[in-house]
Amino acid sequence: MKVFLCGTRYFGQRVFESITAAGHDVIGVCAPIGDRLHKAAVRAGTQHVLPSGTLSADTMPDGADLIVAAHSHDFIGAGTLHKTVLGGIGYHPSLLPLHRGRDAIRWAIRMGDRVTGGSVYWLSKNVDGGPIAAQDWCFIPPGSDPGELWREVLQPMGLRLILRTLDDLSRGVVVAVPQDERLATWEPSLDQPPIFRPDLPRIGAPAGFTYVTSGLDPRAAAVGAAHQPLGDMAVATDRDLLQMGRT
Repeated sequence: MKVFLCGTRYFGQRVFESITAAGHDVIGVCAPIGDRLHKAAVRAGTQHVLPSGTLSADTMPDGADLIVAAHSHDFIGAGTLHKTVLGGIGYHPSLLPLHRGRDAIRWAIRMGDRVTGGSVYWLSKNVDGGPIAAQDWCFIPPGSDPGELWREVLQPMGLRLILRTLDDLSRGVVVAVPQDERLATWEPSLDQPPIFRPDLPRIGAPAGFTYVTSGLDPRAAAVGAAHQPLGDMAVATDRDLLQMGRT
């Protein structure tokens, strides 16, 4: 996969290193000048390195299959997404649709949750509200610290889920399970300005890709045999997934 990465800090750097080590081509990076991700991209000789805040449809390089947002605060607009083959994904440290918003971990702990997780989702017009591409869960032990839970559990989980999503896409499988809005919660940031809610339309699957809209973690060839054609795409139904032995 040819990836354009938007991100910051240690997580952005680790995503850069991990997807590169997995054999994907990071054709460009957008990060604050001097940030760990920016420095890593420069050291690696990344072809396109943009300062944070400058990403737009005009500055987005051609040739990317996917935009990956890893702790990114850049506005990734519809025009920018449309310059890619597949659109964009982001990672959120909660079991979406629960705890949308910038302080998901702190709110999960504050509300006494005993289980949380991480979600890779497709960028859409709804902040943290796009279809789910990959998801996992973890316990929240009593007395958990938000920073520690992020560093030791949810950050490594995010790396795994992003790599899983890229693996799916490399095999031509687009997992996009709609979030259940009946279960959605959104909490404000505890110490940051209100989140900007731009219009970011989701990019659908292009010709040649399988579109999975039920369940998670599809595993390869068995998917194709069960699919029903839908124009240039195919959709795996709940019945198909059950026949494949998935729960």
